[in-house]
Amino acid sequence: MDPRPVSHTHLVLIPSYNPGEKVFDTVRAALDRWAPVWVVVDGSTDGSAERLAQMAAAEPALRILVLPRNCGKGAAVLFGLREARNCGFTHALTMDSDGQHPAECIRTFMQASQAAPDAMVLGCPVFDASAPGFRVKGRRISNWWANLETLWAGIHDSLYGFRVYPIGALIAVMRRQPWMRRFDFDVEAVVRLCWRGVRPINLPAPVRYFRPDEGGVSHFNYWRDNALLTWMHFRLFWGFIARLPLLAARRLAP
Repeated sequence: MDPRPVSHTHLVLIPSYNPGEKVFDTVRAALDRWAPVWVVVDGSTDGSAERLAQMAAAEPALRILVLPRNCGKGAAVLFGLREARNCGFTHALTMDSDGQHPAECIRTFMQASQAAPDAMVLGCPVFDASAPGFRVKGRRISNWWANLETLWAGIHDSLYGFRVYPIGALIAVMRRQPWMRRFDFDVEAVVRLCWRGVRPINLPAPVRYFRPDEGGVSHFNYWRDNALLTWMHFRLFWGFIARLPLLAARRLAP
């Protein structure tokens, strides 16, 4: 295998909350393919922060950032983005810590981002038999709304968190409003970035759901998180109405 690329502009950013044993495999797989890799421990209480710190002590390309309490995925990503910008990075590939996202696709996504730095590179999930049917069908609803809210700007999947963001643009989006700090982060990030004129590039990426006996850990709560998404799309729809003339002009432009 080729030596892993070492970048001073693009890093892997992994938000993590009580992830179980899969986080260590996830981090090792990411480190095999890219450097640097940062993990933001979002107030975990399972001892993973201490074990990750031990990994970082032996691996210079790994950095662990720890939040004292659980703030949500979006808040953890924002914390990491701000620190990354302070260190001179321009782009971050986000991936989940539970092993669902494909580390083998990191280099392909990073290369796409390096070739088009003004764009965001979005993973389009390729599901296997492990995917829960209600999750696959339910995301179609959110994807339809996200495409309406961006006037079909080209978002193939709004929920899949394996993606590369331009750091400056995403921080600017999040600074202006208090939302997208928890489960609503992934969808709202791509919609608001599209509103800002950030072009989406879609690449296929496999996703795997692990059963509890395989070490899988899920913090998804069907009622709570779907209520959060419903409130999010309500906000975004009215934001879309306010921006409709601009979005329509952009779509009609040659």
